[in-house]
Amino acid sequence: MPIIVNLDVVMAKRKITSGELAEKIGISQANLYILKTGKAKAIRFSTLEALCKVLDCQPGDILEFREQD
Repeated sequence: MPIIVNLDVVMAKRKITSGELAEKIGISQANLYILKTGKAKAIRFSTLEALCKVLDCQPGDILEFREQD
């Protein structure tokens, strides 16, 4: 998939655990795991906004596009 999810990187920089982040943005840890591993088919703008607010980052810090060969 050409969309790369860098959520683990941003979380590590902010020193926040999955449990803390899931609680702060109001989703289950299971759904956060699906998002972190890139297995999610979509993400709601409200979820992306909450992630950016809690992690103090931009959407481009979390999501990245890479061409596939």
